Amino acid sequence: MSVVVPVYNEKENIEPLVGEITASLEGHYPYEIVYVDDGSSDGTVRLIDTLARRHPVLRCLCHNGNFGQSSAIATGVAHARGSLIVTLDGDGQNDPADIPRLVAVVYEQPGAKPLDNVLVVGRRRKRRDTWVRRISSRLANGVRSRMLKDDTPDTGSGLKVFSRKTFMDLPRFDHMHRFLPALVIRNQGRVVSIEVNHRERRRGKSKYGIHNRLWVGIVDLIGVMWLQRRRIHSQLKPDRNKNV
Repeated sequence: MSVVVPVYNEKENIEPLVGEITASLEGHYPYEIVYVDDGSSDGTVRLIDTLARRHPVLRCLCHNGNFGQSSAIATGVAHARGSLIVTLDGDGQNDPADIPRLVAVVYEQPGAKPLDNVLVVGRRRKRRDTWVRRISSRLANGVRSRMLKDDTPDTGSGLKVFSRKTFMDLPRFDHMHRFLPALVIRNQGRVVSIEVNHRERRRGKSKYGIHNRLWVGIVDLIGVMWLQRRRIHSQLKPDRNKNV
């Protein structure tokens, strides 16, 4: 599997999170950790390069500017070596110990290949955020769920698991990471929400606020609704195309 972690100026959180991911997966799965740096200026890349000398599973992809979380996730998935993708926020609020439980849902049986068109989303059990972020997130999730009918109570969770093919089959655009459940369902896929741990941010500063989410969220919501209605419906005749 490939654990994809998008980061922007998260130097203080890199080493602790790498240690937790390694502890959660070592000896259980063949894996790599792919950090995608989105134009950091605080020495994040230098630190990851230093840690990579001690952790051969770790590598870093670097954007030449700040392009946003969706872009970083798309870069990480496109260059991932694993057929199974785990995404994780780089701020340390997601708990890597939850990864194995989510991964188990994507397999029909041990040793099998990950199922395509299945998205497993971590539902944060107790949000360790400010009351402003909790309320704004609750409102956004309610509006989005009602409009898109994605049956997902917490799309904002950074902890998600899916096959690489599932993601590569989706339309890609800025801010798409907030709408992955609706996009997977649009492709006739299945979404499963699993309760996960959520932690306080102990180091660094949040890059998100109400204003940089609200207005783009409205535009994106309208765009995703348009995509849902424009999905191509077609199916080959089995008796006519047996050898295709």
